[in-house]
Amino acid sequence: MIAFLKGRLVQRDPTHVIVDVNGVGYLLHISLQTFSEIKEQEHIMLHTHLSIREDAHVLFGFSNETEKKLFQQLVSVNGVGPSTAIVMLSYMNSQELKSAIVREDAAALQSIKGIGGKTAQRVIIELKDKLKKESWDETQPSISVGPHNTLRKEALSALLTLGLPKAAAEKSVDTVLKKSGNTITLEDLVKQALKNA
Repeated sequence: MIAFLKGRLVQRDPTHVIVDVNGVGYLLHISLQTFSEIKEQEHIMLHTHLSIREDAHVLFGFSNETEKKLFQQLVSVNGVGPSTAIVMLSYMNSQELKSAIVREDAAALQSIKGIGGKTAQRVIIELKDKLKKESWDETQPSISVGPHNTLRKEALSALLTLGLPKAAAEKSVDTVLKKSGNTITLEDLVKQALKNA
């Protein structure tokens, strides 16, 4: 229904953005992968997927077609909803996730919060052959890090949205920040904090 949105980024968060398109603000849920790619941009174009449920119409945004396509493939698997697919794309970039599925690495998939053994196996069985046929070309640009407290706040926000309890999220983020100082990207901070939590 809505293939993409092009406009001015008026609010950005590790888990969602608001894009002003000719005076209308659209809320889009995003992965950490997309967040890292659009973080420094003001005028953006996001590929979109509209999820229609009984209680809500939810827009998901992606910085590139590859991520959108993988998201749509993930939600086609029984037991994987849009929120779970976004979490999966936040834990790993598209290339890493595709690689884990093709290699039948169930353990890597199960390291993602909310993915159990049965779901990991279903994802592998249903998507492995499709993904083998496709060629992927993804590059991950690095992102610049803002002040320490902003980084911590954004990471906590992302972790809480991904389902971590507040106390565990704060402890994990603080541990990672203590080890890395201020040289870590938001994406890496959230990934390491998820592994430690």
